[in-house]
Amino acid sequence: MSDFGFLKTHRTWEDWCGMLLGALIVVSPWFPIQDQPTIVGHETMILNAVAVGLVVFGISQLEYVALQRWQEVMTILIGLWLIASPYVLGYSGGGFLRIYHTSLGAVVVLLGILQLWQDWDLNDQDLLGHRQ
Repeated sequence: MSDFGFLKTHRTWEDWCGMLLGALIVVSPWFPIQDQPTIVGHETMILNAVAVGLVVFGISQLEYVALQRWQEVMTILIGLWLIASPYVLGYSGGGFLRIYHTSLGAVVVLLGILQLWQDWDLNDQDLLGHRQ
């Protein structure tokens, strides 16, 4: 039986994965398969994608440097916003951007839940020393 011990500890690859997700979210309105006429005139949608991607990227960088639980909670909340944003901002119609944002948001939420689960029992001193 395999042991999932490698998932019990917060590792730096998870922070790098969060940074990669943030970068993918920033460029998601311009993915090659995306219908370009769909994004024309939707500055709010583009601004949302760029802002959410930068926040995910920034929080992941903060987790890499100095880990704290609020960062993981914010990661989960921003991922949930990314899932809901196509419906709230009105670009949930046809097109792949809704699928991109729902999928990327779900991965961000799952990553945040994994990190929160890993760090749940750690005290503040252990959180600050997670990179050593």
